[in-house]
Amino acid sequence: MISIALVGQTNVGKSVIFHRLTGRYVNVSNYPGTTVEVTRGQLRDHPGQTVLDTPGVLTLPARSEDEQATAHILLNEKLRALVQVGDAKNLRRTVQLALLLAEAGVPMVLALNMMDEARARGMAFDPAKLAVELGLAVVPTVATGNEGMVALTRAIADAKIPIFRLTYADEIEAAIDDLALMMPVAHLSPRVVALLYLAGDKATEEWLAAQEGAQGADLFALAARREGLQDAFTEPLAEILQRARMTAAEAIVRRVVRDAGQRGHGLVQRIGQWSVHRWLGWPIVALVLYAVYAFVGQFGAGVLVGVLENDLFNGIINPWFQQLVSTWVPIIWLQDFLVGPYGLWTMGMTYALALILPIVTTFFIAFGILEDSGYFARLSVLSNRAFKMLGLNGRAVLPMVLGLGCVTMATLTTRILHTPRERLIVTFLLALAIPCSAQLGVVMGMLASYGTSTFLIWLGTVILVLFTVGWLSGKLVKGKRIPLMTELPPMRLPVAGNVAKKTWSRLKWYLQEVIPLFLIGAALMFILDRIGLLPWLIRAGEPLVTGWLGLPKEASAAFLMGFLRRDFGATGLFAMGSALSPEQGLVGLVTLTIFVPCIASMLVIIKEQGLKTAVIMLALITPLAFLIGGLLHHVLLLVGFV
Repeated sequence: MISIALVGQTNVGKSVIFHRLTGRYVNVSNYPGTTVEVTRGQLRDHPGQTVLDTPGVLTLPARSEDEQATAHILLNEKLRALVQVGDAKNLRRTVQLALLLAEAGVPMVLALNMMDEARARGMAFDPAKLAVELGLAVVPTVATGNEGMVALTRAIADAKIPIFRLTYADEIEAAIDDLALMMPVAHLSPRVVALLYLAGDKATEEWLAAQEGAQGADLFALAARREGLQDAFTEPLAEILQRARMTAAEAIVRRVVRDAGQRGHGLVQRIGQWSVHRWLGWPIVALVLYAVYAFVGQFGAGVLVGVLENDLFNGIINPWFQQLVSTWVPIIWLQDFLVGPYGLWTMGMTYALALILPIVTTFFIAFGILEDSGYFARLSVLSNRAFKMLGLNGRAVLPMVLGLGCVTMATLTTRILHTPRERLIVTFLLALAIPCSAQLGVVMGMLASYGTSTFLIWLGTVILVLFTVGWLSGKLVKGKRIPLMTELPPMRLPVAGNVAKKTWSRLKWYLQEVIPLFLIGAALMFILDRIGLLPWLIRAGEPLVTGWLGLPKEASAAFLMGFLRRDFGATGLFAMGSALSPEQGLVGLVTLTIFVPCIASMLVIIKEQGLKTAVIMLALITPLAFLIGGLLHHVLLLVGFV
């Protein structure tokens, strides 16, 4: 089979282009020798040509397991063509990776994706001039709209080996020439293999060790030449090589860009600078959190939920549907199954559409605004100092921020972290104390009705638990901390179209994935109630729920629902309304926030970390949640909080 590899940074639309090129029939499997999945599919109308969707890379040499898998693919696959997918609105970073790939000795095409977003920002550059600079075909695309895909397919068929060479310092060039002569035959050019080896790329070192004729004296000679070159510099070779590519990329971008696009108001740029300041950055974080709290908690969970739940569902839809069921469904238990206290409609659909949908919609809008503005990248830089206490770097904040959308997907994105140690710690913290969007929305909605002080207590407790457990994990899990390397995109005013597109995409996921689980949860509660197990479980949980946590006995049902989905459990507390005092609501929400992850998250944790690790996490998190909740209850009683 002839292979065509799609390579690029994360979140540049590689997977969308892959599906445009291949269609429906794909195969997903672990790449040999790794735990990383790669997707293969047949190129449309070209039997025998396979397209590989490689894991996203920040840069090469590879540091994370995903990046190493991509490096293994480049080294081991006989490629007919290499297609780099780049983000058109982040041209500097795209060109920086292209400068290395263009010397790989493989026919190559650069697909500049997300051109619609670049145009929306007012950016203008000359793709033809960029093609001349890099010595390869450059095709502007908008994969989501199928724009440029015919031209890309044609460019892949006509792809040529780029005519490009980036010149490094004389000492480095001499070492590259020496190492290239010692390299075994590879699918990549000896020059690029030498560059990766000089930078300490682990995948390249493993590949060299596995090659016949690259054993013993040859490997020793390679290592001696690299060490000799390193002795001539005070900085690591990887940083020197990377800086050379960054400088070259900057120069190329200046030559091809006609308009850098929306520069934003001076205030926006100053806010971007302040947001990474070691002192000013944290007040900005507090303002951002409060703005999200007000928009999601007060407007989404207060105003919108009030209109949908009270006026529309309870006032119009539910009475009409209950009347319809009682008229046309003669079987009593089936009536209860549909519109009873644990009915598919009265609990499952009402919870999902009237309570959760407006909350997650407002959260996704807020999340999209922060994402499109470039704030999240600055948050990773600002939080780097805080995460240093946990033995991590600021890159760990990215899965945690994504966890505010969906903990299940965020657990998968821990692959961007560089070491198994980092992935283990962050996965544990995600499972422990990061609420998903739906749960966070419900939490904010309840806390908004109790007042700002209650929200601050909840937030302070969760952050204290997160960093205390993270600090302990950082001390107990062996390994070293990897320094942060990232590039800050420009701080921009969000583009309404981008935010709307991302919000709608996430809402479609919600409607497709979450509503069935709410219906399953309602059905499960109905069955437990009908067979008498639900009342028994509530009574069995009373000593813990009513005694230690100080909650009404009915709150036991919320914890049972929380095993299915965290947001389902939080919605159970939300539905209790005035039956909970502010103190009880606060204790219940803290306990549920630190409660066990949902079933989907547990399955992904098992897949990523193994069954044994997942069971240990579950065994630690469950008692810890009730311990923290009970301690908070007794502290609040002691200080007279009501």
